[in-house]
Amino acid sequence: MVGSPNSGKTTLFNALTGLRAKTGNYPGVTVSRYEGRVEVDGQQVLLEDLPGTYSLDAISPDEQIVSDVLDPGDPTTVTPEGLLVTLDATTLRRSLRMLAQVLHTSVPTCVVLTFTDELYRRQGALDVEALRRALGVPVVAVVGGRRQQLGGLRALMVRPDEWSTPVVLPPTDPTGVTGWIDSVLTSSGYRLPVTDARTQRIDAVLLHPVWGSIVFALTMFAFFQVIFAVAAPLQGYIETFFAFLGDQVDAHVSIDWLASFLSDGILGGVGGVLVFLPQIALLFVLISLMEGVGYMARAAFLMDRVMAGAGLEGRAFVALLSSLACAIPGIMATRTLPSPRDRIATMMGAPLMTCSARLPVYVLLIGLLVDRDARFGPVGAQGVVMFALYLVGALSAMASAWLFSRIGRGTGPLLPFYMEMPPYRVPSLRSVGLAVYDACRGFLRKVAKIILGTTIVLWLLLNLPHPSDAQLRADGVEPSDRAAVSTYVIDHSAGAAVGRFVEPVFEPLGFDWRINVSVLASLSAREVFVATLGQVAAAENPDQPADALEQMTVADGPRAGEPLFTAPVLAALLVFFLYALQCMSTVGVLRRESGSWKWPAIAFGYLFVVAWSMAALTRLVVGAFV
Repeated sequence: MVGSPNSGKTTLFNALTGLRAKTGNYPGVTVSRYEGRVEVDGQQVLLEDLPGTYSLDAISPDEQIVSDVLDPGDPTTVTPEGLLVTLDATTLRRSLRMLAQVLHTSVPTCVVLTFTDELYRRQGALDVEALRRALGVPVVAVVGGRRQQLGGLRALMVRPDEWSTPVVLPPTDPTGVTGWIDSVLTSSGYRLPVTDARTQRIDAVLLHPVWGSIVFALTMFAFFQVIFAVAAPLQGYIETFFAFLGDQVDAHVSIDWLASFLSDGILGGVGGVLVFLPQIALLFVLISLMEGVGYMARAAFLMDRVMAGAGLEGRAFVALLSSLACAIPGIMATRTLPSPRDRIATMMGAPLMTCSARLPVYVLLIGLLVDRDARFGPVGAQGVVMFALYLVGALSAMASAWLFSRIGRGTGPLLPFYMEMPPYRVPSLRSVGLAVYDACRGFLRKVAKIILGTTIVLWLLLNLPHPSDAQLRADGVEPSDRAAVSTYVIDHSAGAAVGRFVEPVFEPLGFDWRINVSVLASLSAREVFVATLGQVAAAENPDQPADALEQMTVADGPRAGEPLFTAPVLAALLVFFLYALQCMSTVGVLRRESGSWKWPAIAFGYLFVVAWSMAALTRLVVGAFV
């Protein structure tokens, strides 16, 4: 499958194969090759969805993928048996220019016309049969997401060697191609659709330099208010459920170490992360709705001006925008950037965008820092703090990109950025539902694999070596007092030794060994920070772990006995996680996309220095006012 961005290609691919490739209405969403199987009359057809491109003259890595696959002379790739080329019927003139290039590959080609319903709705005209005769190849009109209309296309896919081919190929020179396009459009009775009046009226506001920016800021502000206001009751239900499970463990498991493992390790750790599932789901509901409506393309257009100030272009913002879900697809989306310098600069900034993995950490720490009932006028204070963290993360990402874009500045040609503004559409509930389902499934898979495994290791580190009854009594702890024993064991565990070993590094930030262990553990996945604190809290107060976090005191040192989670320490923790690259998966993707360990090492090092410095400064500033 070949087509330009926003031509409905990936939506059609999903409808044909039943897969769930990521779709969107701005460039840079599909930056990988997806494969799926289509069954037609008992036969299997392997269908591959290539990245969207406007031309076969590649200027970026993702466009190079398309050029390589369609090059019959390239020995490193397998030439497909046939091509499905999606053409947007509402922008047919522009779409035909790429088709002229595709026809010269000599690979059997079938044109799939998308958005014909929109063409007719906006008083456009097109004779599909006449277009087929003019092009000399099969032409099928579909509405991508409606599977019941795909029977004819499925039947064609079985025998691409029987597809008709043009008697005469289109010209190759620009003037000749323009004449060929004019001839095809005239022969097929094509009439341009009228401009969508509704889209025009809305864009007059949303694309305005001032009003559009204000609407964008208000939209993002409301975004985080909703996440806190709506998710809080659902979060309470999950907390109640895990508390019930903990009670069942205490009631039915008589073996102390097993009860501790199930209650403190599994339920305290994994349950402490799963409680934030409602926030993750809401985050992706809102992002999917904005993508489906067509607002994300407008946001990219607005931010193109801002990115220009950072020496980058709108495609870079698309990559950074993708990082709101996860830095990994954001870094992969840099393949759409034609300039290697811009790719590196954007990669260095992408980890600073607030990803969904930070959300559980932010929600936990903001909940400890800001009272749930605190308000700034009509809006909740917790949502305001969350919005501020996302805003600072975005500004920091652009500042980082600006800094790294200065490296090697002036090398390479200045290349154009082309992006369409799609008409506003009612988002498909199915696509929104699948996006949320996939996001939640990915979160749960991370919980089941990375976080569960790390939680088990942490439980062992926090519970070994286990002291004898004699040793407990010698230190003034009654062996029958389960809570006292748990606190003693954790305080004298191998994990505590590791936390105290790195204490000189983090002591200026106000962190004690428990926070240190949580920070180190979060290198596997940021959410593990929450799981680790959940284990410690569950061990110190199995009945009310949330209260245990609030009541924790510094175990030793000059601040021994003082509250641990003070406002300066919580603010420092928030800022540390805002900047630190606490994700080894991201480091691995940086290595793959940059081609060496040089840039991942630079990213990890400079972000740790920035995180530590900004956290120390934040602690001092907040401490001066509190």
